[in-house]
Order: sequence, then structure tokens, then C-alpha cells
Amino acid sequence: MTKESESVGATPTGVLTALEAGMVIPFGGRHWVRVDEGLARAFRPGDRLLVLQTDGTLIHVTAAVAACVEESVTRAREAFGAMRHIDQSKVTDFYRLFAERLRDESVFARIARANEADVSEARSKGRAVGRLMIDEKMRQSMIEGLELWRHTDSVVGASLEHVDHSGWYVDVVRAPLGVVAFVFEGRPNVFADATGVLRGGNSTVMRIGSDALGTARAIMELAVRPSLADAGLPSGAVELIDEADRSGGHALFSDSRVSLAVARGSGPAVAQLGAVARQSGVPVSLHGTGGAWMIVCADAPDGRVRDCVSASLDKKVCNTVNVIVLVGHEDRILREVLGGVIEAARGRDAPATVHLLGDSARSKISLVPGEVDVRPGEIVESSTEWEWDDSPEVSIVMVDEVDEAIDLFNDYSPRFIVSALTGSEAKRRAIVDRCDAPFVGDGFTRWVDGQYALRRPELGLSNWQEGRLFARGGILSGDAVYSVRYHASTPDATQRR
Repeated sequence: MTKESESVGATPTGVLTALEAGMVIPFGGRHWVRVDEGLARAFRPGDRLLVLQTDGTLIHVTAAVAACVEESVTRAREAFGAMRHIDQSKVTDFYRLFAERLRDESVFARIARANEADVSEARSKGRAVGRLMIDEKMRQSMIEGLELWRHTDSVVGASLEHVDHSGWYVDVVRAPLGVVAFVFEGRPNVFADATGVLRGGNSTVMRIGSDALGTARAIMELAVRPSLADAGLPSGAVELIDEADRSGGHALFSDSRVSLAVARGSGPAVAQLGAVARQSGVPVSLHGTGGAWMIVCADAPDGRVRDCVSASLDKKVCNTVNVIVLVGHEDRILREVLGGVIEAARGRDAPATVHLLGDSARSKISLVPGEVDVRPGEIVESSTEWEWDDSPEVSIVMVDEVDEAIDLFNDYSPRFIVSALTGSEAKRRAIVDRCDAPFVGDGFTRWVDGQYALRRPELGLSNWQEGRLFARGGILSGDAVYSVRYHASTPDATQRR
């Protein structure tokens, strides 16, 4: 099972070379789990076993995947060292060249063909492809993001604070952080976002979902690598884990040389990645479960509700409205909500699905037009994030008071986005103050995006599902990825404490 090594006075250790079915693996300090036959058969010398300390999940990383990740992080680490001596004008050139290649029709046509193959393969497996497809809108969004970074000044060496003392001083300045690792779902546009860390003197290693790996390879080959070379930046400044196996993400997040791990997406897979990073001592930024909530009061202005609902259901992403809580039982407000849902569905030339959760909402089923697919359910289902490609899907809950709506949000939502639609300032204030969310608004929910809201391409969004974030907001941008140095000037050689 292991190759043992001993030294005087030390506890014997060894290298794991095999697993046996039924072998006991401890986790969490006082629990254990047994190795099953499938894992025991698959494990080979050189492979690695990651043991999730939270629940005992055993993650098998093959030697090939481990080597691929290790080599990529090594190249990125070397590139980070080189970036310290590179003029920022070269980083500016990289963003310009990358954007130009995406504008080039001949280059983009080849990327689009790779993307079409990925989309076709994903569809054949019954996968959702809405976020995977590179359309003209996504292309322009990537170009816009790169142009934003091109015109953004470097924050390396920027002063955060100057502290004057009698005869000496301390400057608090920003410094590059290191290797930033990304694991993200099949969204090719994240390439443009992730390269934002170069502006801060950092390097990046990315692992993309297997559905989009062909597209990612094409972007690297046709746009990223040639742009790095032509700009005079180290080739390892942007690395792609060229492995389809999901364990590549776990191996990447367990590498202690990574300075920050960023996981895009939601659900158990992202939570697992976060657990791997934390137990490996790697700082991590997680998205968590998505889906926005809208609290709509009976005193909301006429027409506003319909427009805000429609604008919040134009496509399925993390900031799409997922649950609408109606305060009061006025049919007018429900009809406005349904009108917004239907408008969004018609805009996509698709039917809509509405989940009526709880007795109060289910009692209004007769008000739902026949073109809407109605699915009765229970309040507890408001914790479910609906995943859809073409047909908008949303839950509707009805309560008597604003306090009930706030309690529902804090009990069942992912504590991400809440929008308060009301004509009462007191109600709006109560929703904003008491809903435990990093993003609060008073209209459509799709404003939650770094590039759209802050004019800075985002690296990732975070909710408060696992608690509030220390000293930062829920939008992680490239210029927020930095360390801090303290520069002291003590000209008087006789200075003493």
C-alpha cells in the first residue's frame, strides 16, 4: 500500500502506491470512510488521493492529471516571478492584441467552429448549453472587458496609506499576489475576465469544464498564446489545464503554491472545490448557489413590476430572478408578475414555467394564463435554483407581511441578491436592512455584474450563504487581487524604539 520511509525520532511516513477495498480512511479528526472496490481497482502508483475533511469524500487524482496541474502551476509561478520586472506597457499591449484577435473574423471563425463542436457534443449528452455558446453578444462582451483592462492603470505600487512620524514614515502599498487559480463552468467569456489579474502583476491558471474544453483550447491557441508572445509577456502568465477530468480542478485548488483560488458556478461541486482549497490552506473565493429574489409589495407602482420581472428573466445566469415573493394578495400584482414572465418567454419564443409555492400562491392558479406551465409546490422549494436554457422558470410565493418575506429570504435563499419593489420607503428600508445579502436593489436583478455595475470585469461573484466576506464585497475584480507591503523610511541612524 505504501513505501515507508523513516528517520530517527520521526513518525514513519510513506508514499501511497495502492488502495485496498475496505481500507479505512480517517477524516475530520474522528470519522472514517472505507475505500470501495472501484476506487481500489482504479488507483495506481503515482496517483493521489484527496480526502475531504468535511464529509469524507475520496477524490482520485491520476498521476497524469496531477502532473499536468503541477507543470501548469510551476510555469505560472515562474511567470509571476518574471512579471515583477516587466513594464506595464507590455500588459497593455497584451489586452490590445487579445481584443484584436477576437475582432479578427478569420480567427473568431475558427474559435466559433470549436465552440459549435462543443455545443453539439453537450447537447447530445442532454446538457444545458446556454452559457456555453459563444454568440456575438458574448464575443463583444469579451472584447469590451479586454478594452477595459487595457485602459485601466496598474495598481502595483499604489499607495493605500501614508503614515508620518516625527523624522520617519511608513508607506502602505499594493503588491502583486501570485498565482490565481480559476475553475469555472462552460463559459468561455471567463477567459477575458481571468486575464485581468495580469494587470496587477499576477499570473493565472484556469481549468474549464469538459463541455467547453475544445473552445478553451482554441482561444488559447489562436488568441491568448500569440498575444502573450507578441506583447513580450512570459508564456506561463496564462495557463490552461488541458485535462477533461474534473479532478484537475481539485488538484489545482489543493496546490499550496496557489495564492488565490476562484470557483465560478454553483452547487455541490463548487462547495467541494472550496472545501479542498480551505483544507489545503489556499484562500478561496466561491460563488455558491445563484438565483435572485424579488420582494414585491402591493403598493408597487403600476407597470414597474412587469418591466422589472421581464428584464430579470431575459436569460439564465446567476443574477436571474429565481423567486418572487408577493406581499399581500392583490390579483393586480400577481397579474403584473405573470405578465413580465410571459413577456420574457415571448422574447425567447419559448413557453414559461411558474412554480406556485405554498397554499396562498396555489390558490391563485386560476389567474395563470394557459400558455404558462404551472407547477404547484411547497415553500421549501424556494431554496431550489431553477436551471433553464430557453424557457424562463421562476417560483412565486405569497405572504401577508413584509416581515414574512424577509424571513423567507433569510431562511431559504442563497443570500445573494434581493430586489425590493415597493412604493413605501419604510418597507424598502426594512428589506434592505434585514435581508442578509451582499447585493440589494429596487428594480431588475440583472445589474449584479462587475463589468455592468462597476465598469470593471469581474473575476467572480460571491453570496453570503456561508457567511459574510472579510473586508471585501461580493464582486471580485482583477484590480482587487493584491497583497500589501509596508515601506519604512528611517533616515536617522540613531532612531531607537
